[in-house]
Amino acid sequence: MPRKPRLAPANFIYHIISRGNNKQTIFMDDQDHFRYLHLLKKYKDQYKFLIYHYVLMNNHVHIMGMPLEEGLMSKLMRRVNCSYALYFRRKYGGIGHFWQDRFKSLIILTEEYHFKCASYVELNPVKAGLVKHPHHYKWSSYSVYAYGSNNGIVDIDPLYKTFGDNSDDRKIGYVDFINYMAQNPQENISDNTIQKLQEGIFFKLRSLVPPSLYC
Repeated sequence: MPRKPRLAPANFIYHIISRGNNKQTIFMDDQDHFRYLHLLKKYKDQYKFLIYHYVLMNNHVHIMGMPLEEGLMSKLMRRVNCSYALYFRRKYGGIGHFWQDRFKSLIILTEEYHFKCASYVELNPVKAGLVKHPHHYKWSSYSVYAYGSNNGIVDIDPLYKTFGDNSDDRKIGYVDFINYMAQNPQENISDNTIQKLQEGIFFKLRSLVPPSLYC
């Protein structure tokens, strides 16, 4: 069965998910994490892509971001994921597919889902039982918003300004928001919800978006 075309209009925010094939571990040590982040940083500007949130898990990656030109999101992810797969195979060996099919992407259409998706990304390590709080996990964008640190990868989420009138208030507001979402999991989104939204939004937008924006 042929693949459905991927909707890729520019200036929309997307939730992107890349998974290791058969749920295999894709990050074995700190060097691997740094390598993937280096590739993101290297190619995000080349392919005119803004990264608002990310987390690197043991066997998958979540990214929230926005392409500034049509069709560049797929080019970015293809370059990053192919480059990382080559690096990993050279370091550890192995054969066969490294990634599980293509990356998944979901267009974020509402402000409510934007907030929930951001918290879902930041809280993924907590949900997986890797840490008790996202500030203990260094392979995510949480510290950018909670503490003002930046590794040159993250472009500040446009909704971050809603957390306060100044930098300190926004940091406090963001931490309070993530803490609230962590303590109220019913407010968050599930993996099944992501899949259903992905399928539903595809068919909803298919009739609205010109075929030239598919990739």
